[in-house]
Amino acid sequence: MTDPTPSAWTRLRTELVRVFPRFYELEPNGPLVMDLGKDGWLLEVRPEGKVVCQYGVAMEDVMALMSDGTPEDLGTDEVAKQAKYFLQPAVNKYRPLLLQSGFVEETETTDEFVAVTFSRIVDLQNHQKLEDLLRWCCREIGRAS
Repeated sequence: MTDPTPSAWTRLRTELVRVFPRFYELEPNGPLVMDLGKDGWLLEVRPEGKVVCQYGVAMEDVMALMSDGTPEDLGTDEVAKQAKYFLQPAVNKYRPLLLQSGFVEETETTDEFVAVTFSRIVDLQNHQKLEDLLRWCCREIGRAS
C-alpha cells in the first residue's frame, strides 16, 4: 500500500487520537503508538498502511540480566539470541490468535532492541474497519494487562 498524502495522514491521525486517546507519536508525522497495558505490548499504526502489534526488550536490559552485574563483553548475536528466548513466553500467548487474524510475524533486531512484530496491511481509507481492528487488538492483547 502506498503512503497516504500528508494531509490524509494528518486527518486520520487526528481522528484516531480522538477515538483512541492513548495513542501518541514518537516522531512528528510518524506512526501512532499505544501501550497495550503493563505486559509491554505495543500497538502501532503506520502511515504506509500497516497495523503492528509488537513485543520487545532492550538489548541493554538483556545484557544486564545475562551479566548479573559483571561487566562482561557480550557479543550482539549472543544477546539477541537470549532476548528472543526471553520474549517467547509472552509472544507464544498471542501468536496463534494474531496469525489466525491475518497478521504476519517477523523479528526485528537492532543494536538497541529485539522485538517480535505481528503486522497486517490495512486500508487507511476504511476508517471503520481500521478502528474495529484497533479495538480488537486493544481488547484481545490489552485485556490481560
